[in-house]
Amino acid sequence: MSETVYVVHCIDTEGPLHESTEATFDRLKSIFKLDLEPSSALLRRLQAGEVDLGGIESAVMKVVDPHLLAYNDTWDKVDAMLAECLSDEFRMKMRDSFGGGWVYNWFCVDHVDYDYNPRRRDMGYHNVFDHYRQLMRETGSTRDGLHFHYHPHPFSREAHRCATHWWANSDSLPQILSRRVIDRNWFPSAHRPGFHVIRPDSHWFLEQFIPFDFSSQAMVPTGDDTAQFGLKGGRFGDWRRAPVNWQPFHPAPDDYQVPGSCRRWVARCLNVGTRYRLMTEIDVRQAFREARDGKPVVLSFTNHDFRDMRPDIEGVLHLLGRVAAEFPDVPFRFAEALEAMRGAFGLPLPPPCELDLTLTAVGDSAHVLEVRSETPTFGPQPWLALKTAAGTYHYDNFDIEIPFHRWQYVFDEETFPLNALSAVGVAANNAAGTATVAVMDTATGTVTRRHWNGTSSASHQE
Repeated sequence: MSETVYVVHCIDTEGPLHESTEATFDRLKSIFKLDLEPSSALLRRLQAGEVDLGGIESAVMKVVDPHLLAYNDTWDKVDAMLAECLSDEFRMKMRDSFGGGWVYNWFCVDHVDYDYNPRRRDMGYHNVFDHYRQLMRETGSTRDGLHFHYHPHPFSREAHRCATHWWANSDSLPQILSRRVIDRNWFPSAHRPGFHVIRPDSHWFLEQFIPFDFSSQAMVPTGDDTAQFGLKGGRFGDWRRAPVNWQPFHPAPDDYQVPGSCRRWVARCLNVGTRYRLMTEIDVRQAFREARDGKPVVLSFTNHDFRDMRPDIEGVLHLLGRVAAEFPDVPFRFAEALEAMRGAFGLPLPPPCELDLTLTAVGDSAHVLEVRSETPTFGPQPWLALKTAAGTYHYDNFDIEIPFHRWQYVFDEETFPLNALSAVGVAANNAAGTATVAVMDTATGTVTRRHWNGTSSASHQE
C-alpha cells in the first residue's frame, strides 16, 4: 500500500531585503571570484549570458536572474505579495488528494546584534516573528506553521555575511530564545538552519531542545553548483554524506549527516527559487516512487519571503501536477511541518510536558525552583530563561535530578537572588513537538502556562 507524500513548504522568513547593483557585483566576486566593474549595463549582459566567463556563464546567469534580484525591500512589498499568497484563491490553485489547499511554514529569524546592516534588514527582537504571527491571526491561517530560523554571526558582525558557528561571535541565540519564552510565551518545535549550515555545535544544541529539523540538502550537485566557490568543500550547507532520499532520519551523535541514534528527526529540504541545490522533477518523482514503495515521505523545500514566492509555488504546483498524474495510486497532502513528520511516521501524540514549578525559600536569601514533568521532555532538561528587574535576559542549566523528568535551580549569590529577577521562564517539547512554556512572575509567584502544537497546526495554542 502506498504511503502519503507530505508536501511541506518551508520559508526562511526574514522580512525585507535590499541589494544595490554594487552589492550584487560584490556577491559575484565572493561566489565566483569575478572582479567586474559594477554597472547596470554589464548586469544586463550577464543576465543574457553575453559575457565570456570561461565556462561559468550559466551559473552566473542563475545568480543574477532578474527574478532573484527583484527583492521585496520593504514590508509593504512583502505584505502585498502575502496578500495574494494567503488568499483562498491562491491556496486552492491546486487541491491535494484530500481536498486541502497550500500550507505555509514560516521559519522566523531575528536580526539582532549586528554592527553593519547594508541590506536594510528589519533589526530587532521579535520583529519578523510578530509580523507573521499577527498576519496569521488576521487572515485565519490556522493550518500554517510558525517555527524557528537562526543566522549565526560572522566575525565581521555584518548582517549580510554568512557564518557556521552558532555562538562563537554573539550570544544572540540564547537571547532570542529566552526572550521568545518570557516575552511571547513561545518555544520552537521545528527549525530551519541559516545558510543551510549545521555543524557539531548546532547539531548538539538542537538535539537538546528541538525535535524536528528541516536541514538536509543532500543531492547530487550540478555543474552550476560546483562552479560556486562558497559551496566547495562543504563550506556552506554540507550534506555530502547524508541520504539522498525523502525519508527523515535520526542523525548520529558524531555526524549529523548520517543515520544514527540521536532523538531529533532531520528532513531533506531542497531549494526553490534560488541559485543552487534546486528541487527538480526528478526529485519530486523520487518522492512519489518512494511513497509507492511504502516508505515514509516528507517532500520539503524552502525559499525566502524577501523574493516573490508566487512563481516558486506555481513552479512546484506544476511539478506536482505532472508527477502526481504518473502515480494516481499515491496520495499527496499539503502539510504543516509537524503534521507531516507525525503523519509520515505515525508518531504517537503524548500529553504535553507538565512543567510544574514549585518555589521554596531556603534561609534568608536563597530560593530553590523545582520543576517536574511526568511526560518526558524531548531533551534531558528544559530551556531555562531568566529576566532581571533591570530588563536583561539570561539563560542557564538546571541541576538535573532525574533526566527528562525532574530538575532544580538555586537562586542565590552564585546565580541571581530571586529579588533581582522579574520573570523565570521554563520551556520544553515532548517527543512529538508539543511545546510547553511556563513563565513565573517572581514578585507574585503566578505561573502562566501555554501549550503549542498539540494539534496538527503548529501555530495553534492549546
